[in-house]
Amino acid sequence: MASHLVLKLTEGIDSPEKVAQAFTVLASAAASAYSVSLWLTGDAVWFGVPGKLEELELADAPNAAELRDSILAVGRVTVCSQCAARRKIGSQDVIPRVRIAGAASFVEEIMSPDTQALVY
Repeated sequence: MASHLVLKLTEGIDSPEKVAQAFTVLASAAASAYSVSLWLTGDAVWFGVPGKLEELELADAPNAAELRDSILAVGRVTVCSQCAARRKIGSQDVIPRVRIAGAASFVEEIMSPDTQALVY
């Protein structure tokens, strides 16, 4: 059974239900003592920048920024390097503890035998 959950989020602020679901699933796994990692790609990279996730509004959903913070407390959040470059986001622009990394790092992480990977 996998003990490490990697979730790749590709959706941005225009897909609030998918975004909320991704953060809820990963935060729930973290609260259940699983090792967790969130990869932000495409328009989701904006959620690695201070203040952007706080703009997400969805009725009857947990606060996504608080979920992100709970993920960061015990796991890792990574912004796709190519996606960040296209949006002129640098390491100085992201939330503390959020890293920027590329495809090779993603492949290395998801190919670990104890890893389950999901894409939203």
